[in-house]
Amino acid sequence: MPSIVPSSWQSRFAFPLLAYTFAAMMAGTTLPTPIYALYSQRMHFTVLTTTVVFASYAGGVLIALLVFGRWSDAVGRRPMLLAATGFALASAVVFLAAHTVGQLLLGRLLSGLSAGVVTGTATAAVIEAAPEAWRRRAVAVATAANIGGLGAGPLLSGLLVQYASYPLRLSFVVHIVLMMLAIVAVLVAPETSGRTGRIGFQRLSVPAEVRPVFVIAATAAFAGFAVTGLFTAVVPAFLSGVIGIGNHAAAGAIVCSLFATSAAAQVFAGRMDARRAMAVGCGLLVIGMVIIAAALHFSSLVVLIMGAVVAGIGQGISFSRGLAAVAEQTPPERRGEVSSTYFVVAYVAIALPVIGEGLAAEAWGLRTAGIAFASAVSVLAAMCLAAILVEEARTRR
Repeated sequence: MPSIVPSSWQSRFAFPLLAYTFAAMMAGTTLPTPIYALYSQRMHFTVLTTTVVFASYAGGVLIALLVFGRWSDAVGRRPMLLAATGFALASAVVFLAAHTVGQLLLGRLLSGLSAGVVTGTATAAVIEAAPEAWRRRAVAVATAANIGGLGAGPLLSGLLVQYASYPLRLSFVVHIVLMMLAIVAVLVAPETSGRTGRIGFQRLSVPAEVRPVFVIAATAAFAGFAVTGLFTAVVPAFLSGVIGIGNHAAAGAIVCSLFATSAAAQVFAGRMDARRAMAVGCGLLVIGMVIIAAALHFSSLVVLIMGAVVAGIGQGISFSRGLAAVAEQTPPERRGEVSSTYFVVAYVAIALPVIGEGLAAEAWGLRTAGIAFASAVSVLAAMCLAAILVEEARTRR
């Protein structure tokens, strides 16, 4: 769809303003990561409860994807971006007042609703608002805003928790300020959508001719998003309980390194052949998870960082190029529902495996559960790699 950004002073600033809004909102979704350890000490809950609180975020994302996934095409980008900032503000306010696990669950659910509404809407808005000189790089900018925001959240809150006052409050005050600025940015930026389509629930389906590549790509996405869920929910506990380092800034930096390398990989892998890139991504996921298992076994911070970097690259390549491989095989009129199905698989992977990690930690201890989780993801990624290689050999024959 061509951009309808008017020729005015607003159009010159629309692109950076919308990219800022996207990044600031996504930063809020990972902001609590270094703070979970403080909540667990204050409210006396275990790693299992941490994983359940984290997983409620994925529930909010899935609700938003299914209910609001098509709304921005019908009502416009700005109203939906404002709705997303409203959810983000509500989430930050709940976290500011949180004294119970139920309030943490509500805060994460609202954060998930914000992410589910903003992801598709802001991606489209940033691309549509791009000036001619940035048109070819607009997708990369949207990707960087999305994943870069996810990485900036734990880095920012980790530094504030470790080195500033009010560790349970200050990060959310800062995010409220960022969201107020985002509201101003959205109001200043002009509407970019032609408001076509209609309001309705997002349909989920995969055409029969797409299913072979979809199964492989979605399985790779499941493995990669399970890794991001593990890092966002449990890495601070690994750092303090297994490696013996209680620095919250270090925990935030490790999580940030995963997202930063994922964002870079998605940008630079854009020209790779989709299927071969998926194979490379799955191979790197296997290696990364083996490194992470070794880091937990030997209680090594350096090895854990290495694992985060390798796994982040693998996740970024396998997810983005997997989506591209699916899109290549999907009829244009069905891409919306197929892409939504792909994202639903990915966000289920954020929640369920991480809860399994929490249950395993209760039964076996944090170190053993982490090694088992890394091994399981490694096996899953290896199966995807084998399936891709078999499919390529069959195609050549």
